[in-house]
Amino acid sequence: MPGLFCHTGKEGLDMETNLIAIRRDLHRIPELGYKEHKTQRYILDFISRLPKGHLEVKTWKTGVLVKVKGTCPEKKIGYRTDIDGLPIKEETGFPFQSEHEGNMHACGHDFHMTIALGILSHFASRPVKDDLIFIFQPAEEGPGGAKAMLEEVLHDEWQPDLVMALHVAPEYPAGTVAVKKGLLFANTSELYIDLEGKGGHAAYPQHTKDMVVAAAHLVTQLQSIISRNIDPLDSAVVTIGKITGGTVQNAIAEHARLEGTIRTLSSEAMEKVKHRIETLTNGLSVGFECRAEIDYGCNYYQVFNHPEETARFMDFVRSYGGVHLHECREALTGEDFGYMLKEIPGFMFWLGVGSPYGLHHAKFAPDERALETAADLMIAYILSLQ
Repeated sequence: MPGLFCHTGKEGLDMETNLIAIRRDLHRIPELGYKEHKTQRYILDFISRLPKGHLEVKTWKTGVLVKVKGTCPEKKIGYRTDIDGLPIKEETGFPFQSEHEGNMHACGHDFHMTIALGILSHFASRPVKDDLIFIFQPAEEGPGGAKAMLEEVLHDEWQPDLVMALHVAPEYPAGTVAVKKGLLFANTSELYIDLEGKGGHAAYPQHTKDMVVAAAHLVTQLQSIISRNIDPLDSAVVTIGKITGGTVQNAIAEHARLEGTIRTLSSEAMEKVKHRIETLTNGLSVGFECRAEIDYGCNYYQVFNHPEETARFMDFVRSYGGVHLHECREALTGEDFGYMLKEIPGFMFWLGVGSPYGLHHAKFAPDERALETAADLMIAYILSLQ
């Protein structure tokens, strides 16, 4: 493991910490949304060791906000990271793998936090003209902390005039930044459908309302929504990822549950998809004489990068050197950072981490060389805004 000080060799910028060690510490303690108590404590302990002269710290639920007070502030520059993990059993075999059985940082939030702490570490001892607001946001994976944080705490002296964030991307190698102006991530919604019929003995189906059969029909019907209701030049997805129903092989199921996700590139398509889901589900409840309930769970607003701010960042990356800029397409991934961009100018970009396994995979293994690349880049970019 590298030593305590990691010099970047880029324009004299240095990381006053060991980014790889921090990432591995955080990787060991993944916690689900609004349960990130150890993670919050780790972040607060880290901050407590930084120079205090220019720092103001505030907690919100399991999140943390840090202001680095500017020397002559004219605006507030925000940098956001998410901090929660996923309910995935890790299979990487790393010596630093998750110590929380059944939970894993399989979406790179350990990377996101580490990069934010590296940037914070630099500016805590080298404040710039403008105020810097670091946002350590809980519950990105659900139930969605960005919207609540924006409404409850990111206002007045804590509301940035510009906000930035990144997300790791396993499909790009370390040293790559992928970004575009406008729509980057999709509108997303969870989907839960509960079907309630009448159970009974498998030998007497005439006395029952079989919800396994009803669920099977509904899954098939839902697949017609995208192909027959959405403009082929638009993009949308309805995926049912989990079905549960019944209790034993020789009893007809009284209850079945479908769990899935909806992803669209426009809010209009999201409304249309939901309308069709409701219409088909209502029809099924009549046809199979059952009760049906729909719950859309967490809904995330699209990540729309503000053109002017994104163009400025892209121009900077092109001139920075040592980082490859890729102008990417939009993706059907979801991120609640979209709520912040809806209210505050800014952008999100993909950070290449070159993993053979993708996001949300039990063997997700991002390239740790990307940590220093991203921290250096964002330190330099913030300096360029002064």
